[in-house]
Amino acid sequence: MPRSPLTLAASVTAALPGATIVGASRLGSEERGGVESALVELADGRRLVVRVAEDDEAGRAVRTEARVLESLSAGVRSLLPFAAPRILGQTSLGTGHAVVADYIDGYRVDASDIPPGAGFAGLIGRALAAVHDLPVTVIRAEGFPVRSADQVRTDTARIIDRADASGRLPRALRDRWRTLVDDDAAWRFEATVVLDGFEVTSLIFDDVAETPAVVGLLGWHGLSIGDPAVDLRWLGSAPAAADAVHDAYAAASHRASDAALLSRARLFAELEFAKWLVHGVDTDDEVVVSDAEKLLASLAEATDGTELVRHGQGDVDDAIALLEQVPAPSDSAIDTSMQTDAYDPVALGAYLADVAPERPDPDEGGVPTLPVDLSEWTAAPSPAHDDTSPTAEDDEESRAETARASREALRRWTEG
Repeated sequence: MPRSPLTLAASVTAALPGATIVGASRLGSEERGGVESALVELADGRRLVVRVAEDDEAGRAVRTEARVLESLSAGVRSLLPFAAPRILGQTSLGTGHAVVADYIDGYRVDASDIPPGAGFAGLIGRALAAVHDLPVTVIRAEGFPVRSADQVRTDTARIIDRADASGRLPRALRDRWRTLVDDDAAWRFEATVVLDGFEVTSLIFDDVAETPAVVGLLGWHGLSIGDPAVDLRWLGSAPAAADAVHDAYAAASHRASDAALLSRARLFAELEFAKWLVHGVDTDDEVVVSDAEKLLASLAEATDGTELVRHGQGDVDDAIALLEQVPAPSDSAIDTSMQTDAYDPVALGAYLADVAPERPDPDEGGVPTLPVDLSEWTAAPSPAHDDTSPTAEDDEESRAETARASREALRRWTEG
């Protein structure tokens, strides 16, 4: 049974002795992923986020992100034009692990809602460039994973080979992917600091001087050194804004131009379905294998006649947009190599809800769910200072209010 917000808030007093709680409300909806969260208000006016992970997998993810955020020194943070959450304390709550962090106020937008033009798209591109331009030496010194261009290429080839060995991968996709992997010029990139799981919903926006601005960034659990293209694989979900995001990113970046950046980003997006297939084969889960086959068949049909070329935007964006998501790896801060279980089953499930509505319910032994969701950091809270558990209607209302706020902000930008 889900804990109430006040029960979650109790961990704040354990992590921050002397703190006086005056209110608590639910923040996000993560129970299926093994993480619960709440927004806690203190007597001194501060607002904090508490996240409690119950199972081992979710606990590892929560602890990993806490470690990353604690490692971001004042010097590194000063190089970012926005805030990253600060970890204020950690403790135990029953059998769970609790992490307390400061709250970054603002709103988030979905990739599909980003308007064309240099407005929001420019903000996103410049924000991502700021992360990728962080000093590699600082991140390496903290012991985070490092992958060279050759290692990224090798891992990419390995996942294609494993998917092909299953006998379930369409030949057209295999050939499409191998063509890019075999192109030496496509892998001459400079390894940079990456988030290895960036999504637009990782960014927190707010109006500064009546102008939208990026004020925060969430989702630091995959911090590492690797291919910058991995953080652009979501662009297929924002076809109207993809060009503007990339242009702003390229203009703001201090690194050499990378002609194959978008091609590798598309490849990584498509490979999430190959990973899903391999996971199903490895776990002998026919439900997952069947799901993956449907995804791959749809992808093969959508990309028929196209190539992962290294120039221009091309028509591949439409193919990835059809899938309506760009999955992110899980637990990548532990090991960012392309392991066979590095998929996002929640995102894949969202797609399958459209193409295969008859698929089994995950809670009844079907597809597993991802342990961590960014919504716990900034979802619009609703007053709930009682000790009652929130209802599904409460969650839906909160999500609807957040979506309305985001759309209104976008409208102000496009009309301004």
